[in-house]
Amino acid sequence: MSLRHWTLAGALALGLAGCASAPMHYYTLTTQGGPAVRIAPAPYPFELAPVGVPAQVDVPQLVVRTGGQGMQPLDGQRWIAPLGDEIRGALSADLAGLLGVADVGGLPGNGQPRLRITLDVRRFESVPGDHALVEAAWSLRLAGTSGGQEAFSCVSMASERVGAGYDALVGGHQRALAALARDIAGAARAYEAGNRPTCPAD
Repeated sequence: MSLRHWTLAGALALGLAGCASAPMHYYTLTTQGGPAVRIAPAPYPFELAPVGVPAQVDVPQLVVRTGGQGMQPLDGQRWIAPLGDEIRGALSADLAGLLGVADVGGLPGNGQPRLRITLDVRRFESVPGDHALVEAAWSLRLAGTSGGQEAFSCVSMASERVGAGYDALVGGHQRALAALARDIAGAARAYEAGNRPTCPAD
């Protein structure tokens, strides 16, 4: 084999070795369940619809802000599932704990009353070493009841300070989603009781 061919083969081998050695890290927004806390269950189970996310962050990689206008996907740092599914899973678990009832999304309704929750993420902002921010529009509507209660809609924003590193950044988003779940759960309990909730202050 000529020297040129050896050089090309060596460069290719080094390149493949470099790719193989780059670690891939996967993250989830669902937190580990803590001890069960007994609370009074809400009157109806809830149904959380699929969650919409901005196109800029709807990719497998974590996307971080760099400077005032820049955004960078991180090839070595990825969500374990599509971001919309990750957000929905985290919110579903948090809401089930706060409301004391199950998420029956995807199950047959059989004409039984349920609280339908829709949510669309407007901003999902990640700044390592600074903050994790989630802003979302959400609405509540009772289905399967004869009351004909008007739907209720709000916008919530939660921003959490984070330390250095991607673990801290993902932890900040977990806390922001937990705060969003508290907003929704508080409004849901008032709404299901027949009262008109107030939108949470930013």
